[in-house]
Parts: sequence; C-alpha cells; structure tokens
Amino acid sequence: MVHGAAEIATPAGCAARSGRALGEIQVLRAAAVAVRDGRIAAVGPEAELRARFEPERELDARGGTVVPGFVDAHTHPVFDGTREDEFELRTRGASYLEIAAAGGGILSSVRGLRAASEEQLLARLRVRLDRFLEHGTTTIEAKSGYGLTTADELKSLRVLAAAAARHPVEIAATFLGAHDVPAEHRDDPARYVDLVEREMLPAVASAGLAEACDVFVEAHTFGLEASRRILARAQQLGFTLRLHADQLSLLGGARLAAEFGARSADHLEFVDDAGAEALAAAGVTAVLCPLVPLYLRQEREAPARRLVERGVPVALSTDFNPGSCYLQSLPQVLAWAALRYRFTAAEALTAATLNAAASLGRAHRLGSIEAGKEADLVVLDVPNHLHLVYELGRNAVRAVVKGGRVVLEREPAAPILGARGPGGSNGAGVR
Repeated sequence: MVHGAAEIATPAGCAARSGRALGEIQVLRAAAVAVRDGRIAAVGPEAELRARFEPERELDARGGTVVPGFVDAHTHPVFDGTREDEFELRTRGASYLEIAAAGGGILSSVRGLRAASEEQLLARLRVRLDRFLEHGTTTIEAKSGYGLTTADELKSLRVLAAAAARHPVEIAATFLGAHDVPAEHRDDPARYVDLVEREMLPAVASAGLAEACDVFVEAHTFGLEASRRILARAQQLGFTLRLHADQLSLLGGARLAAEFGARSADHLEFVDDAGAEALAAAGVTAVLCPLVPLYLRQEREAPARRLVERGVPVALSTDFNPGSCYLQSLPQVLAWAALRYRFTAAEALTAATLNAAASLGRAHRLGSIEAGKEADLVVLDVPNHLHLVYELGRNAVRAVVKGGRVVLEREPAAPILGARGPGGSNGAGVR
C-alpha cells in the first residue's frame, strides 16, 4: 500500500485526452493506493483501503504527492559520445543545419555508434535508464537511428532489447533507420531509401526487435515521397508508425502522419492549421519536445495551445539525445511546457502520462492510477500536483514503483513545505 499522500493526482481512462479534457484530472486527498500482483487493486480514501486490505508492505508518501509513472514518448538513448562541442558552436551562432552540413549532427553520432561494441553501448544505456528512473520515468519510447547500416541498426535494437530484459524501465523500441542519409550514400540518397525499404525494414521485422518505425521527414533528410515509400513498407510489415514532422520547416509531415494514421507526429514547430486539423481528424498524438528549440537556439516553438484547441491529443517528451536535447527529466519538461506553452499543471501531467502512453499503444495498462492498471507510480516530495510545474530545478522524486515493485526509494532531502495561497496554509503543514 502507498499511503500518507497529501494528494494522488491522475488522469483517467484508456485513451488520449484532447481539448478541455486534457486538463481534467482526478485529485484525491488523504488517499492511498493498494497494489496486488503488480496491478492497482484499489485507489481511494486511506481509511477505506485500510478497512479492506492488510498490506504486506507499506510505502509512506510522507505528505507528498503521488502521480502515475512518467512516460517519455520520444528518446534517442543508444549512442556513444556526447556533442557538447556542437552546443558551444550554436552558442556562438552556428545553426543546426550548418553543423550538419559540416559533418556534425546526426552523422557525428553515427561515427561513434558504428565504432562502439554492443557491450559498450549497453553499459552506457544502463546508466541512462537509471537516470530516467531517478526522474520518475517508468516507460520510454527508444529509437535506433545512429547506425544507418543494417548491421548497426540491428546492433542498436539488440542493445535496447538486452536493456529492457534487465532494467525496470519499460522500453518501446522504434526503428529509425530513416534518421539521416549516411555519408556513404550522400551522392545517391535514393539508394539509401531503397536500402531502408528493401533490406533494413524486413531485417528488423524478421528479428522482432522493434514495434514502430519512425522517419525524419525533412527536405534535407527524407522528403515526402521518400518518406511515403518507407512508411508504406513499414506499415505493410506490421510496424506502427511515428514521424519527426514539421520540425525545421513546413514540409507537410503532419498531414503525412494523418494520411497513414500514425501513432504520433513529433516536434511540429512549423505545423500549420491544415496540419493540425488533419492530426485531430486522424486521432494522431502530437508529441511535443519543448526544450529542443531552446537547445537549438531557435525562436520557433510548437503551437501547443493551438493544437490543444484544435482537438489534437498532445504528449510531452524530453527528446533525449546527444545533440539537440541532452536532458532526461520529464518534470523539467513539464515546467517548461507551463512556462512556454501555458499548459496548466493538470494538462502537463496528462500529456506526460496518459497521452504519452496512448501514443505508444499502452494507455490500456499505463498512464493513470486506476484499479486494474499496472502499478506504475511516482512519489514526489511536493505538497500538491501544482508543484510539478511551479518548482524548477530540484528533483522531487522520492520513490518509484514499476509494475507493483518499488524500484527506487530515497529519503526526502528536506521536509515538505505546505502550499500557501490567499487563505493561508492548505492544511498540508510542514512534515
């Protein structure tokens, strides 16, 4: 039993929420969660649950807030070597495309991954998974995409499978062979599209190493027709689809995602009204990465409020990767979404839990604290869910439960301070 919470805050349901429903969450005070066999047996007033259950183990929230385990729906965690030098170049005025044209960017990480062994990559990935967990993330979508040969893409996906078998963080693996055109195919990009379509995708499907296929849809990587070919073949082979769409230009990636009924269209900094309407009509989740424009020194941000108003289900992610967002904390992303997108705390929480889980086809079992779902919970050292977006910089995660098992637990760094509003203390007090 998880007890002693000032609040339990959670969205509800088994599908992504959009429009006004994005901000509709359940907030239970003086409540507890009973867990049996890895699933939530009941959630409700602590007194009622204690009358029904005799727990073998108790996890005391100590006046904190309990929320669903965070779901990061867009990450690139398999790589060798970081790219802080490019961060410095952008600080001095270089653009993303200028760095890529000079052989940096994605191709820099391709060189590192190709030179690394599976053992080296797995060791680095385990450390990164630990860091996700430390910030309350219990499930990630994880892409390949830094190999760009059949052998190296399979190597990346095998590393993800090996990590998933040994680490509590759940991994939804995505094949991203269409991340960029590697150096050896730059003189004939169509040849590389053929390789992805005819060799890589069948090999990944045969190995059963990925559930989704992603394409970076941009003029300098894979244009609309090339992307359409790859997506059609992936769909034929049984992959679900995800797209990097309209991130750096208005190419029409959002409409392409809608055309294929993709699970998600990600980034969307340049999406227009027609693209937003197409996403809403097709039920495609917009996975937004609000820290990426900041890392890339770009003023253009995704029109998040417009997407919500148009009825597009929205998720939030870190886009953790070595180049354009070296960040693993979804709580920091939630705070940034409040500051830049004007998301309420409830909207941000839903976007990083239930909606993110829905974009991965997991909302039937993850993303909310409800009886029957898997017990993925985060205990936070904050007096209420509003602190999720109010407090910036401190890691407030005190405990993490994944599949009913306590996988992280640490003492609070300091007593929890009760929130104060116009009427004074909210009753939480100092604990």
